[in-house]
Amino acid sequence: MSEDHGGTREWTAVCPYPRVEPERGVAALVGDEQVAVFRTHDGQLFAIGNLDPIGGAYVMSRGIVGSRGTTPTVASPLHKQVYDLRTGECLDEPGVALPTYRIRCRDNVVEVGTRREN
Repeated sequence: MSEDHGGTREWTAVCPYPRVEPERGVAALVGDEQVAVFRTHDGQLFAIGNLDPIGGAYVMSRGIVGSRGTTPTVASPLHKQVYDLRTGECLDEPGVALPTYRIRCRDNVVEVGTRREN
């Protein structure tokens, strides 16, 4: 249940873990950035930027969670481009990517850390 992608110094509590339903997203404000938090069917947590880089709207938290092979993905609810939840890379448009964020579950609370460099 815990996904701690590295040793970040600052964490923002987003919500209780059960609030992030499997295969669904939750939008959160982390500092001054909108973040989309997802939980996959197997309990893994992922955090990406909430701004759809192609559609230009803050809607990624409403995306369609799925997979391509073993890659966990989310499809934009606007134009359906698919993004790798681990890296933020668009699997349909080369050179397009979402920022990714550190995420963990501590004491049953989902926390998002500083943005990882893409």
